[in-house]
Amino acid sequence: MSESQLRTGTAHVGDLDIYYEDIGDITHPPVLLIMGLSAQLTVWPTGFCDVLVDQGYRVIRFDNRDIGLSTHLDGVRVTGSILPRLIKTELGLGSTVPYTVVDMAADAIGVLDHLGIERAHVVGASMGGMIAQVVGGKYPERVSSLAILFSSTLQALLPPPDPRKLLALLSGPGKGATREDYIAGSAKALQTIGSPGYPLSDDEAWELAASYHDRSHDPAGILRQTSAVMGSGSLRKYSRAVTAPAVVIHGKADGLMRPSGGKAIAHAISGSKLVLIDGMGHDLPEPLWPQITGELMANFARATTSADAP
Repeated sequence: MSESQLRTGTAHVGDLDIYYEDIGDITHPPVLLIMGLSAQLTVWPTGFCDVLVDQGYRVIRFDNRDIGLSTHLDGVRVTGSILPRLIKTELGLGSTVPYTVVDMAADAIGVLDHLGIERAHVVGASMGGMIAQVVGGKYPERVSSLAILFSSTLQALLPPPDPRKLLALLSGPGKGATREDYIAGSAKALQTIGSPGYPLSDDEAWELAASYHDRSHDPAGILRQTSAVMGSGSLRKYSRAVTAPAVVIHGKADGLMRPSGGKAIAHAISGSKLVLIDGMGHDLPEPLWPQITGELMANFARATTSADAP
């Protein structure tokens, strides 16, 4: 990526500042990338973004609230016992939390507003896929096409995550932990939830984890994001309201967000395409970029074709 292709800024959305990166020619069709739980905008690999830019798209990636360089809601506490919230989550019911993925969808729309973008291709991964479902269903006039990667509708009685993978993502090293302790735990989590067909080496995982930690480190913010997912309730009403061309991409080997989540999304969105990928877990391994970006661009083209139809 050349520096001339990269613009950075902050969108003021209500009381929040949402940090974004805007890559590529501003006259090209915009693609809004929404990342997931505990994941900064840099979890969309730069090389992955470059593939889309090189194919003639303008790519915007941003830090959700409570992560990265966006506003962190310091001092806002998640109250109540986690067990009743977990039970409600499994039943597709919402609960009282500081904010939900519906609020986070408004943040995403705020980024588009700030940039003066009326419509964009929207791509969401994991929790970002939940946010994207809300964007697609609640703000259909803003969405040219919709793509959901390794996510879920959060509807009742879907198979839960593999406890080992969930624990690896959410557990921390505890009080008094050093930078190296946090990085080691994060690196292990990346390997645990990642693609078994395309595993990260120890050095690759450490390098990624160190870059994420040194850019932003806020366990309390991650707890609030976790409660947002758990407290949102079923998203099927938003998914069923999606009218844009949609593709749902999910790894067959994803134990954190099981393939049943992707199948539920595809079932809820009329006319959507479901793509299940062998060996893929809960990440974006480079060997799969051609297939994933190919599916994204094919869906972008479906949007263009439908818009041109009489």
